[in-house]
Amino acid sequence: MASSSSDRINEETTRKAVNALLKWKKLQLQSDTPKEEDNDDFVYLSITLKKIPPKHLTVTPHRIPLRYSLFPHDFFLLNLCLIVDGKKIKSGVAHQKLKSLDMPIKQVLNLSKLKSDYKSFDAKKKLFDSFDMFFAVKEVVPLLPNVLGKVFYKKKSKIPMPLDLSAAVRVGRWGITGSKEMVDNVFTAINGVLEIVPKKWGGIRALHLKFSDSLALPIYEYQPRLLQEENKLNEGGRSDFESVGKKRKRSEQRG
Repeated sequence: MASSSSDRINEETTRKAVNALLKWKKLQLQSDTPKEEDNDDFVYLSITLKKIPPKHLTVTPHRIPLRYSLFPHDFFLLNLCLIVDGKKIKSGVAHQKLKSLDMPIKQVLNLSKLKSDYKSFDAKKKLFDSFDMFFAVKEVVPLLPNVLGKVFYKKKSKIPMPLDLSAAVRVGRWGITGSKEMVDNVFTAINGVLEIVPKKWGGIRALHLKFSDSLALPIYEYQPRLLQEENKLNEGGRSDFESVGKKRKRSEQRG
């Protein structure tokens, strides 16, 4: 029988985790000074494996299809640019990852090229006018105000938004995806993950949901003891819990 997300994931637990994250995000935006990038934060499905996966599974990013898109319908008509550090994440790797995320980024710029080719005000203005939106990997975001200057940060309409290119799977987006859609995306994403992970559920230790800056809320944790009991019952055997109960009953009858 094929493994699926509904085998081990409780829908109510997932719904509570999603609602808790959305409530936390709303409180964050109300209590702090809102930032431009806060309007485009993603909810991530974090996957912890029991063993380090084979190298061939980690070299190339895998596309995990979702039931509901994380972007507005007109997003794919926009001209988008991504800024990377060029060291930890190079443009070639970024292009592969973006393809797996279904993000229509037209150009990937290394930070070093940005510094060397866009020094003047006119060059920065030309870059500003060339794209509808800018993204940047999280590591370079703090460096960009000094690199891009007033051209970008005075108007604030095109401040580069942080983009996490980590191994986690994005299943929702603040302000775009509703809670019900996020829950459905979680189950769809897990089905996609099970197609890739060796041994399917046997290779997964834990699954969590989180924003990039929030606590990770568990929706699944591997429990070997319960799994052994489940396997015994499925095979028609008697679980250890049943055996203990029967032994205790016989002992009480003898007494």
